[in-house]
Amino acid sequence: MHLPALELRPGVLIDYEGRRAFVIRWNILRNDRRQFVQMKIKDLETGRVTELKENGDTRFEVLDKEEIDLTHSYRDGPDEVFFTMEGEEVRCPVAAAEDALVWPSDTYRGFYVSQQLVAVNPPRYAVVEVTETDPPMRGAGTGQKDAVLSNGIKVKVGLLTDIGDKVRVDTESLEVKERVS
Repeated sequence: MHLPALELRPGVLIDYEGRRAFVIRWNILRNDRRQFVQMKIKDLETGRVTELKENGDTRFEVLDKEEIDLTHSYRDGPDEVFFTMEGEEVRCPVAAAEDALVWPSDTYRGFYVSQQLVAVNPPRYAVVEVTETDPPMRGAGTGQKDAVLSNGIKVKVGLLTDIGDKVRVDTESLEVKERVS
């Protein structure tokens, strides 16, 4: 099925220049004469993120995909091994899952195309421990400070957050939503 760029949305799987890619971000830009679509897409084979600016009427082939919940089990050489909720073993290349496995979780979202697992995404929110940050500032208001999480990702946290605190992080925008006790 072919859709114009104006009808694509984040999470859609497209064929771009003969390669499978996910739309990560999507914005409409308007000028006096026409509409443009600015997109970020992630190539599923290389993991590379590309920015595109296309006319709104440019058509893309949308690939059919099946989504399934998975649990990560272990790494076996060049493959990551997952299990479905029904207990079936599923394998995918390390490159297809490495971005998702940075986030600790019980379940991940897998995407099948033509009976093959092509991508794994983390859950929308993950609870992660703060491992590096400045000491808490008591009496401080609503400011933020830099912190490093246990998975190595740098984020902004509230001024009252201390080392060892757990925070709920939006895995797409890397925003800290709240402290978790």
